[in-house]
Amino acid sequence: MAMQIKHGAIALALAAIAGAGAWLALGSGSAPAPESSFVLLDGSRLSTSDLRGKVVLVNFWATSCTTCVAEMPDLIATHHKYQAQGFDTLAVAMSYDPPNFVVNFAQSRKLPFKVAIDNTGANAKAWGDVQLTPTTYIVNKQGEIVKSYIGPPKMNELHPLIEKLLAQS
Repeated sequence: MAMQIKHGAIALALAAIAGAGAWLALGSGSAPAPESSFVLLDGSRLSTSDLRGKVVLVNFWATSCTTCVAEMPDLIATHHKYQAQGFDTLAVAMSYDPPNFVVNFAQSRKLPFKVAIDNTGANAKAWGDVQLTPTTYIVNKQGEIVKSYIGPPKMNELHPLIEKLLAQS
């Protein structure tokens, strides 16, 4: 009997962990985007409040992350597809990424969106203590995070979500 209870408790704990992981991966619900100040490659600053009124994809990435590099063409295409409709993209390089690597990557790939360098790690900390890259957040026009992804987003799911958010006032 004690063994059954122990196994039941372990199963329940594993289910809870899996459920929490699924919530994180699926990004259920919405929460206000943290107020952050981003330092862009040109030295200018951009705050979370500057993004209000647009649907924004905020992507934490690193040049050393092969998945991040592989997803960039999709992020570029998504940016081009929806930019004229009020969509914006902000790529935030992790604090461990050498700034000259980030600048070189952004220039050589002709990234069409804003790129920030999180020198101190404060942005990653504010946005849920981001440790894994890529981590992507979708922020609605009201400045709320409505979806998050750990790993590359599935574009066949992301695009309809962006279209739905762009259609909302």
